Amino acid sequence: MLDHGALQAILGINFKDESLLQQALVHRSYLNENPALHLVSNERLEFLGDAVLGFVVADELYSRSPDFSEGELTKLRAALVRGETLSRIALSLQLGDYLYLGRGEEESGGSSRPRNLSCALEAVIGAVFLDQGFDIARSFILKLLGSEFDGVVEDKFTDDYKSRLQQVIQSERKITPVYRTVEEVGPDHAKVFTVEVLAGETVLGRGSGRSKRAAEMDAAREALQGSTGG
Repeated sequence: MLDHGALQAILGINFKDESLLQQALVHRSYLNENPALHLVSNERLEFLGDAVLGFVVADELYSRSPDFSEGELTKLRAALVRGETLSRIALSLQLGDYLYLGRGEEESGGSSRPRNLSCALEAVIGAVFLDQGFDIARSFILKLLGSEFDGVVEDKFTDDYKSRLQQVIQSERKITPVYRTVEEVGPDHAKVFTVEVLAGETVLGRGSGRSKRAAEMDAAREALQGSTGG
C-alpha cells in the first residue's frame, strides 16, 4: 500500500481513520486485479462527497451573492462543481500519484484522466466528512475551491457588463464594441492590465484589473455608466 503521509500533508488533513483516505483512492479497476485485498472502490465515497460538495458550494454562493437569482446561483454552482474544475484542483494536489489503479488503467494514462481525478477528489471530500465531520469538510472544500469562487463571480459580472454594453452599442450604432489592451505593468505574478473598449474609433471606457477579463469588465462598466449618464 502507498504511504499516505505526504498526501495528508498536501491536503492539510490528518485522518483519524486512514483507511477512509485509502478507500477514496481505490479505482474499481484495481479491485479486479487484487481481489484478495478485500478493498472497496471509491464510488460510495464519491457519491457522499458529491452531495457534501454541492451543499457547501450552494450555501457559500447563497451567502456571498444575495442579489443573484436562483438561475444565476445554479449556473455558478454548476461551474464550481463540474468535472473540469475538480480535475484541475485534483491535479494541483497531485492526487493522481496516489490512485490505486489496475495495470491497464494505469498504462493508458488513468492517473491523469480527468474523470478519475474528479471522482477521486469527490471521494476524498466524502472521506474527510466521515472522518472529521461537517465543519472541517466545509473548511476543506472552501480552501480547495479558493479563488474559483471569485473567478466564477467575476466571469458572471464580466459577461453581464459586456453583454449589456454590446446590446446598447448595437442598438444605438449598429456596431459591436471591441476591446484592446493598452498597458500591462508589473511582474508576471502580479500583473495589472489596462483595457479600452471602443465603438469604431471612439473610446467608450477604460478599465484596469489583475486579469484581462477583469479589466474588460471594468472598461465595460465605465462605458455603461457613461452611456447612461451615471
